[in-house]
Amino acid sequence: MSHAPNSPVHQQQIKILNPAEKLLSITIFSSRWLQAPLYFGLIVAQALYVYMFLKELWHLVYTIDTVQEAELMLIVLGLIDVVMISNLLIMVIIGGYETFVSRLGMDNHPDRPEWLGHVNASTMKIKLSMALIGISSIHLLKSFINVSQMEWQHVALQVLIHCIFLGSAMAMAWTARVTEQLSQN
Repeated sequence: MSHAPNSPVHQQQIKILNPAEKLLSITIFSSRWLQAPLYFGLIVAQALYVYMFLKELWHLVYTIDTVQEAELMLIVLGLIDVVMISNLLIMVIIGGYETFVSRLGMDNHPDRPEWLGHVNASTMKIKLSMALIGISSIHLLKSFINVSQMEWQHVALQVLIHCIFLGSAMAMAWTARVTEQLSQN
């Protein structure tokens, strides 16, 4: 419940800070900007993934006449994997910056992602976990295609890790749902 700025209740809620408290508050609040270089570093990583994708795509185009079907499938799955990791990076960069550092000021931009309008830490965790499950699925599929050349322990470990990702995502979604229901009551 908010009150008008000049109402007596609002005046009672305002706490007068001494200079040391004010400086500490400003310092703590401004510390969120320390994350900006981290997001810039992820943008550099994104550029490296674009380079890797183009390099692999060029190699595929150049050698397509000698590539067997199973190898082609593995290469394409590798390209899909790079795209999914890139999507994950975009979610972390844009969603994390918007959630933890500062608003982007792109509310009326025609290319603004739909999910950005309702992003918060909880929904971002769920979206990230779903992206990790997708990436894990691609790795599992690559392993299953190549299963004859892999040790069964390695494949079993990948399946276990994938199941842990699934369980974690379900737990996060359930927790978010319960939290939302409790906040509505």
